[in-house]
Amino acid sequence: MNDRTALAEKLVAIMRRMDERGLNRGTSGNVSARVTGGMLVSPSGVVPAVLTADQIVFVSDAGEWDPDGPRPSSEWRMHLGILAARPEAAAVVHCHSRHATILACAGREIPALHYMVAVAGGDRVPLAPYATFGTAELADGIAATLKGYRACLMANHGQIAIGRSLDEALAIADEVEEQAAVYCGTLAIGGPVLLDAGEMARIGLAFAAYGQKGQRG
Repeated sequence: MNDRTALAEKLVAIMRRMDERGLNRGTSGNVSARVTGGMLVSPSGVVPAVLTADQIVFVSDAGEWDPDGPRPSSEWRMHLGILAARPEAAAVVHCHSRHATILACAGREIPALHYMVAVAGGDRVPLAPYATFGTAELADGIAATLKGYRACLMANHGQIAIGRSLDEALAIADEVEEQAAVYCGTLAIGGPVLLDAGEMARIGLAFAAYGQKGQRG
């Protein structure tokens, strides 16, 4: 088994874990991972339960793939653009998790209501502007919103996270959904009490030193 085949199998596993964790439904989510010369990305319109490694698509840095093979996710431009803009990222996870999508459809970002909001890389989880799915406009807007962050909400769409590995990107997306659920809950009882900028800065420094070397805690 070569490295690319092993990575394709990992993408399949991540897609299935997204379903298992309730982060996604049907064919709406997509994942990608950086490889030499481009990326591997999940295909268009295949539910995770029947997805196989040979259906994972290689898309080159120039945005090209084998026309005789499976078609890549309709969001391939977004994945390719993020990986081009963020050389430290190795993987991208996009999903329509329920509470994150509720907030995105309400035009709300996630503010500093809990220290774990810092998992997104700052003192909030920002909201990217709306654009039609699959378009270059959406890809550009997401890449711009993610500047300095590891995750963001996507207006009227869902959420997206990046990481140094597929596991890390999935873990960040999972925590964004948890923080979105907490925020929705607080809005139902009068709204959250927010942490101030100084505390979030201290949390950011603490996060940088948390866990084992080379791992996110």
